[in-house]
Amino acid sequence: MRFLPVLLALAACSDSPKYPIEKLEDPATCGDCHGQHFQEWSGSMHAYASDDPVFVAMNKRGQRETNDQLGTFCVQCHAPMAVARGETDGTDYDPTQLTPQARGITCYFCHDVENVAADHDNGLVLALDDTMRGGVADPSDNDAHHDRFDPLMAGATNQSKMCGSCHDVVTPAGVALGRTYQEWQTTVFATSSPPNGLTCSQCHMGTNVDPATDVIGAKAGLTFQHRPYSFHEHMWLGIDQAYTPFAGTAALAAQAMDIARDLDPALTIVGPTPIGKTIGEGGICVTHEGNITVRMDTRGTGHMWPSGAAQDRRAWLELVAYDASNAVVFQSGDVGPQQDPEDLGDPNLVGLWDRAVKADGTPAHFPWEVVNPEVSNLLKAPVTLDQNSPLFDHSTTALFAVGPSLASTIDHITARVRIRPVTYAVLNDLVSSGDLDPMYAATIPTLDLAGADRTWTKATVDSTTDGCDYSPYQ
Repeated sequence: MRFLPVLLALAACSDSPKYPIEKLEDPATCGDCHGQHFQEWSGSMHAYASDDPVFVAMNKRGQRETNDQLGTFCVQCHAPMAVARGETDGTDYDPTQLTPQARGITCYFCHDVENVAADHDNGLVLALDDTMRGGVADPSDNDAHHDRFDPLMAGATNQSKMCGSCHDVVTPAGVALGRTYQEWQTTVFATSSPPNGLTCSQCHMGTNVDPATDVIGAKAGLTFQHRPYSFHEHMWLGIDQAYTPFAGTAALAAQAMDIARDLDPALTIVGPTPIGKTIGEGGICVTHEGNITVRMDTRGTGHMWPSGAAQDRRAWLELVAYDASNAVVFQSGDVGPQQDPEDLGDPNLVGLWDRAVKADGTPAHFPWEVVNPEVSNLLKAPVTLDQNSPLFDHSTTALFAVGPSLASTIDHITARVRIRPVTYAVLNDLVSSGDLDPMYAATIPTLDLAGADRTWTKATVDSTTDGCDYSPYQ
């Protein structure tokens, strides 16, 4: 009977007044009952979105160079509640002047979406009420807010519409710069039924059966039903990292570790391998004709790679071939610190990013300059599970024609794929215009994917396989 007062309190929740909307809009309010969600969100790029110094610098420069015609184009996704609350029109944007309710992509912004009016540039329509939408089919009532199950928030069946509405970006000039949602729609994950059908949130918001709240009943010892898809991770990991320890240095270190957790398996150097099967062989070959080939496969990635702002990303293949004395006989993609891959002048460079240009044909550094992503050189995502289909093998094979003479000297090869979230050219341009502090231009991380870091050794090659490594990778 000692739990009776708690039970009566919970039973009375439906008749109790709810928090005012102003209080619900503050993420700290959510932390009172959703402690782990709040902690994860606080160290996420969603929380950091409105404070990111590169975003702030880009918006400042964009407003100046377009005579404020850029308006809310950038802030409507990076600080959507600031726009919804009338705290900025984009032209006067200063994150330090925002209220807590308007800073970042907040809990309230996502959980108060009433419908999706457009599939790009934040087409999300807010109800601006005291009802929080979620993916739990039978939410428990509480003192803070009303609850509603919303199919848009149901992790396994939401069709990724909410994610796509902000993560697909079409510039004022009509250029589709961000296409992650479009890309996902063509993949096997969008066109298949479970278990192969997967939404954005299923990959980027890991789930378990734990309760979604730290409600008073749970703290008092009451038993709550564990339901599938009840708890969702709230970190939304990609490749972007914070430039400043906005949630503390420990959160910054955790963010880097968590990104590696999800990024490492995104891309592999392997032979042909069906999804869910044992990793294939033959990722690196040295042929008798004098070619080195490296086969890259995004086996389980639900979009092109890299994705998002692919004109800003820089991913590339680094390959080094050695002779028996460990001397380098051939290399490509040896990018130095604070150097962009295209600055190498490497004719063999395998660079993976969108080539965006201005009207005069020169490289475009900023979204408002882009007239067309002229060349898209990204790795493809899987579109079918039918092994008899010509579309089944969606891999990309890099070929280096080194010639039979040089190839005969090769004893071992190392190959790895590396990526940076943004270019030094972009950051240095912002520094030179006085919009960005120089300290940020030296902090770009270079990420190496564990699944795409391989070694080929001549001693392990079966001579009948034309130089392909069919032994286990070292």
